[in-house]
Amino acid sequence: MAEQARDGRAAAATANAAAAAAPGARLLDLVEVMDRLRTGCPWDARQTHESLAPYLLEETYEAIEALDSGDAAALREELGDVLLQVVFHARVAAERDDGTGYTIDDVADEIISKLTRRHPHVFGDVSVSGAEEVKSNWDAIKAAEREAATGAPVSALDGVPLAQPALSLATALQRRADRAGAPAELADLSGAASEIAAELFALVARARAAGLDPEGELRSAARAYSGRVRSWERSGRG
Repeated sequence: MAEQARDGRAAAATANAAAAAAPGARLLDLVEVMDRLRTGCPWDARQTHESLAPYLLEETYEAIEALDSGDAAALREELGDVLLQVVFHARVAAERDDGTGYTIDDVADEIISKLTRRHPHVFGDVSVSGAEEVKSNWDAIKAAEREAATGAPVSALDGVPLAQPALSLATALQRRADRAGAPAELADLSGAASEIAAELFALVARARAAGLDPEGELRSAARAYSGRVRSWERSGRG
């Protein structure tokens, strides 16, 4: 009997260890930590979606900065901060009792469903020739979903957030338009915008045509400029 009890405890310990080592196990711990913070910390308890919004943006930029730096450990840390924002917003939403609430599981379910629907070549019987056809199928499925939801004609530009920084906005709009087959001359804004604005928009098109990310290129130039200014400061500003 004692031997059977020991075997049972050993099996349970093994099962617990396997569960803890399973991919995603620590995400459950994060949800628990967030629950405790929300109920036990005065600062965390008073946050709202609106008050958290600046942190979501800030943490995303910090993650991009870590990515640009090539520091793998820093990127891991910053991705954790971005993940915290997702869990935090879901925790805030879970408290609503007006029918608009949702949980972190609802958030996960939403993205799982979306990824499954839009990857029929993985989760269905559709065949694709390569990455370009995957993107084309994604856009077509997304457009069909939006039209079914709204009943209105869709645009290739639907869903592009206009509040994002202007350089990334211009890049996103041009990318979407190109994938929809829009004529290249539509990107020539001469006479439709100020001279500088038209030149900036044209530069975005030139960068994309060269296979470059305009946002990344400008950030790289900004870092180089920052380095020069700091060097000038250290040298006595002479």
